[in-house]
Amino acid sequence: MSVIEKSCRTRPYPTVEIEADANGNEIWMYMHADIRPGVRPCFRTELMVDMHAYLASVASPTPSPGAGGLRHLVIASSAQAFNLGGDLDLFGKLIRSGNRDELLAYAQSCVEGVYQFHTGLGGDFRTIALVQGDALGGGLELALSCHTIVAEQGVDMGLPEVLFGLFPGMGAYSFLSRRVSPQLAERIILEGRVYTSDELHAMGVVDVLVPKGHGEQAVRELIRQQQRAPHAHRALNRVRALSQPVERDELMRITEVWVDTALQLGERSLRTMERIVRAQARRGGMAG
Repeated sequence: MSVIEKSCRTRPYPTVEIEADANGNEIWMYMHADIRPGVRPCFRTELMVDMHAYLASVASPTPSPGAGGLRHLVIASSAQAFNLGGDLDLFGKLIRSGNRDELLAYAQSCVEGVYQFHTGLGGDFRTIALVQGDALGGGLELALSCHTIVAEQGVDMGLPEVLFGLFPGMGAYSFLSRRVSPQLAERIILEGRVYTSDELHAMGVVDVLVPKGHGEQAVRELIRQQQRAPHAHRALNRVRALSQPVERDELMRITEVWVDTALQLGERSLRTMERIVRAQARRGGMAG
């Protein structure tokens, strides 16, 4: 890489690969570093544990107005898909057994993660989602939680949870309604359509759209531009938090609605989830 030295690449966690500059001011986190045939590029518990552990190691306390420089965290993928969303196989098992506690713990873990990205890990990070493959369900929610979404053309992105009687409950409505009108956000969620990145860019959901294969270059250029005015971009983090806040409590309360709704799903919905799991295993388990 031109900006990040190969010697600074680390793999302390099995499911993520981290590339960082020597000062930790530019960090690229690649999900699904352990991807192999049959392993779905979704929010498996192992991935979430690794992501939380790494984010905790680099998160900053809320900075003072005159604090130092701007940092960047890029979330990307080592698989062909960016992220296919929640672990539907796990969901089905927990719903069938009526295990509300574990389902809620999983959902709250997801919320803690997207909240970290949304708040810039304490305020001095600008977060960027680099979407080079499908971002569905919770995968799109993760991208929406970032300050900027850079997507390559022709990528599938959507919130298909309504197909099995559910809704995306880990931040989709909260984050979408800060990017588009609440009415459009609700329509996107309830229609369950899978859009192309081109369509979502036209709607204002995707910030930067680039040709296939140009995503990393576009992200590096974006980082260079923002580093020319670091204090302005750090200040914008604080302004965003004041002007368009997404509170942690809001996300947590919504995810409780999600859990209660999930536990009401019938066998037909659960069988639909199983078919999607099989399709994900065929579609996504190859390295990119």
